[in-house]
Amino acid sequence: MSLDPNRLILTGENPFIRLSDTDGGAITTNASFWRILVSPAGPGHVLYLKSDLTQDRWKIYADNIAMARWLQKTVQGMLNDELADTSIPVTEAVFDKSGDARDFWTERAVSHDEEVTLTWYDIGEPLLIHTEPGPPPARKYGVCTVLIPALGARLTVNGVQAKGRPFPTQREGRPFSTCALAFSESWTETR
Repeated sequence: MSLDPNRLILTGENPFIRLSDTDGGAITTNASFWRILVSPAGPGHVLYLKSDLTQDRWKIYADNIAMARWLQKTVQGMLNDELADTSIPVTEAVFDKSGDARDFWTERAVSHDEEVTLTWYDIGEPLLIHTEPGPPPARKYGVCTVLIPALGARLTVNGVQAKGRPFPTQREGRPFSTCALAFSESWTETR
């Protein structure tokens, strides 16, 4: 056993949905959901969503705005530079989940006038991924996570389903998908 020498900056979950009309085509829906247990800005939930259902603009739903902004300035902003823009409005929402990662998993965000539902199904074999943070050009942040590919996924806003679908991919030579559950996720930075 060895201790990771890096500083832990967050731990939680980060399932994602990336839908396209064609295999390798432009992403028509990009959703990054976070359930954070530990971060400098506290715990909470946030959904970053860009879709045909949002007129191809980013929308952010959160129950901890400070945490959502901190993620934009750190990990989420590194993963997608469009989301480093902290002028994107944040809509207050409440969150709940249902399902079992063996069969299906559903996350729901409900604001005063919208209900966004994300569902993953046709669940594949989990992968344990571990990367180290590093100086440029490497990623600034490292991660240890359990990625569980989902060959089926859908996203709805007020009952209207986003167009596109998941597509199978490979990750390190193993079957993967453009949509996945990401559990036991911990992000680090160099001390």
